[in-house]
Amino acid sequence: MSDESDSDDQRREPKRPSRRQLLAMTGTAVLGSIAGCSGDGEPATADPGATPTETAAPTPTATATDTPTATGTPSPSPTETQSVEELIAQYGCPAESDEYDAVVAKDGSGDFESVQAATDAIDPGTFDGFRVFIKPGRYKEKIRLPPNRTDVTFVGESATETVLTYDDHADKTGDNGEELGTSQSSSFFADGLDFTARNITFENAAPDVAQAVAMRVSGDRAFFENCRFVGNQDTLYNYGRGTRQYFRNCYVEGDVDFIFGLATAVFDNCKINCKDEGYIVAPATPEKQDHGYVFRNCEITGDAPEQSVYLGRPWEPYGQAVFMNSYLGDVIRPAGWEPWDEPEHDDKTKTAFLAEYNNEGPGAATDQRVDWAHQLSDAEAKQYESLETVFGGWTIEECLSDDASA
Repeated sequence: MSDESDSDDQRREPKRPSRRQLLAMTGTAVLGSIAGCSGDGEPATADPGATPTETAAPTPTATATDTPTATGTPSPSPTETQSVEELIAQYGCPAESDEYDAVVAKDGSGDFESVQAATDAIDPGTFDGFRVFIKPGRYKEKIRLPPNRTDVTFVGESATETVLTYDDHADKTGDNGEELGTSQSSSFFADGLDFTARNITFENAAPDVAQAVAMRVSGDRAFFENCRFVGNQDTLYNYGRGTRQYFRNCYVEGDVDFIFGLATAVFDNCKINCKDEGYIVAPATPEKQDHGYVFRNCEITGDAPEQSVYLGRPWEPYGQAVFMNSYLGDVIRPAGWEPWDEPEHDDKTKTAFLAEYNNEGPGAATDQRVDWAHQLSDAEAKQYESLETVFGGWTIEECLSDDASA
């Protein structure tokens, strides 16, 4: 990959250490091992919907190129005594400015004509922050933001007119002559730490023939605001085990398991569009992870037949999903949840945690729900009120403006 940009403006506040500071403290070898070497560095995982003989259990295996997962609380300004781990644990709000490090435009009026070219130009292994503005257009390209591109922000001019799209699907044959599978079908791979996207549509335009991911997120502390995720089955893959992902004022559409994965993911004020009968969420939350999916103040509607959509089903035995203070349209089945029984697992209804609180609308008839689902009390619901609590110390809430709109 070429490295064409060494811009040092548009840093996040509080100021984060630059690449030069990290090099002075630790040397290039340590920095490379923490930030990830070049390449995808993706862990192995299972495909939801695949038979047990087709794939292994959906637990990613850590590799030397995995995205760094920061779990510490924000640290003060860096000093010479701080470790690399402490530096990575710091988080600053994404800059909100009209100035950018690179502009992408299909007509050649920007710095790059493709999003991948702009991504490749980002200096690897830096925490300086890099902002990319993407002009309107349909950019048909398979885009990878690798683990060593950190603290990157993509901003589209319009959520409906700036479209990043591709058309791979799980049954499609790759360059190696084998089927891609769900994981590799994604149009966009967000593997870098502290990735932020605003005003962009992420689309998988494949025909509705198999799993087809529009966005696969495996980097920690990913933030999406006013973005659209468009597809059919398996649209949005919250891939990274133990990572934290926040979606605000976003739109997600699909039919079967179209929001799925292992991450702790919160959806605030989002519109969930059920295109056909199926399931909204398929959590594979690891057993010892505190939280899985949390939907707050969302609107769940769609063109699916009346009472044909389940809120979700546990992909893995300890899957967690909570819908609270949301509008549930008439597409939702009275039973609410489905157990996804599989021969290789014990009864998931005994271990999964699928819950609701204070929802309204024709689909919120809780008296008809399956008896193994949960209705939260006021006291139980309080743990989901604070983003910092749900995200285990990630202070994204401090970065949110009150006037943001969908």
